[in-house]
Amino acid sequence: QVQLVESGGGLVQPGGSLRLSCAASGSIFNINVMNWYRQAPGKERELVAHITSGGFTNYADSVKGRFTISRDNANNTVYLQMNSLKPEDTAVYYCNAPVQFYSGSDYYTGDYWGQGTQVTVSS
Repeated sequence: QVQLVESGGGLVQPGGSLRLSCAASGSIFNINVMNWYRQAPGKERELVAHITSGGFTNYADSVKGRFTISRDNANNTVYLQMNSLKPEDTAVYYCNAPVQFYSGSDYYTGDYWGQGTQVTVSS
């Protein structure tokens, strides 16, 4: 089995910073892309950023220049450094990854999500 566990959310004032972490564990063979999504109350879930195993990154326009995604391939961990936070960044943040894992002598691919971590930006 594979699990994604997030940490690092909380309450921060506008202009502040937070760093989210997401660690994948289990019988993992390979994780190519790792993603951060967020969902604000009453809104659809949106892709915030993603990063490939080779380090290629892409960001939503709303967070470009403020958020930085990075990863530690050896530990199957992805990070989201969030700076200059705004009230509109308030949401539950989820990490997501299509994971290739092994079970016995077979390999499978599954799409996994973390449990979500709340980020609240408010004065």
